Amino acid sequence: MAVVEETGATVTAAPRPRGGPLRSVRDSLVVAKRNLLRMMRIPEMVVFGLVQPIMFVVLFSYVFGGAIMVPGQASADATVYREFLMAGIFAQTVTFATAGAGAGIADDMHKGLIDRFRSLPMARGAVLTGRTLADLVQTALTLVVLAIVAVIVGWRVHDGVLKALGAFALLLLLGYAFSWIGALIGLSVRTPEAATSGGLIWLFPLTFISNAFVPSSKMPAVLGHIADWNPFSATVQASRQLFGNPEGVVSDAWPMQHPALASVLWSLLIIVLFRTLAVRKYRSATA
Repeated sequence: MAVVEETGATVTAAPRPRGGPLRSVRDSLVVAKRNLLRMMRIPEMVVFGLVQPIMFVVLFSYVFGGAIMVPGQASADATVYREFLMAGIFAQTVTFATAGAGAGIADDMHKGLIDRFRSLPMARGAVLTGRTLADLVQTALTLVVLAIVAVIVGWRVHDGVLKALGAFALLLLLGYAFSWIGALIGLSVRTPEAATSGGLIWLFPLTFISNAFVPSSKMPAVLGHIADWNPFSATVQASRQLFGNPEGVVSDAWPMQHPALASVLWSLLIIVLFRTLAVRKYRSATA
């Protein structure tokens, strides 16, 4: 469709898509399939994505496991710490996928692929939704492998399969929410390298100022309060409860008293906010 502006210039605009929500779902699934096929053709993307979380499991389990004492225990016990640790490693894995999501979108922008999608009669936001859904599938596969490694090093689920599946659902919801932050970063920078750096620089303080690796009760008061209200901490705490793993000393902060509900609310809030910002950025972005 050609549009003639007052200046006399002719601009090519995509026809308005029709079909409503069903069209949006179909377009999103088509884009998700495209990204999944791309991942299958480049298996090293998945393999390298597994290396870091497996390294964290092994290093924290065997290097720090015997030196860190979980509150409530008489002495440092490597087995107890491994069970305390794993929910944090799972959560860190799903959130660190944000950097890869941002880099992928930035790469598509750099190659002009986003502009091609924008010229098609597709539902607005379908490109980003499809990309984040594909990243969610990859994250789920990573969690499966990581859970197997965790079992090998001594991690166990104590409250049944259904609750464990609920914990993994909360983790994937958090990962999906953070993938929208990655999408916004990817649309806001010029190169994939910048997206990777921008995606990691804020994730380290987010994950380490939390209850993932040490209980918040062992932190200075200010950092402990921040950790208790950290969305990341809520998901970690909820996962520990559902897995039946050691929780350490739980603070009186509302998210720590109701971690499952807090995890869902935080994740939904992040999705709504950053999806809105990302889709708005997508509409105006140029390669």
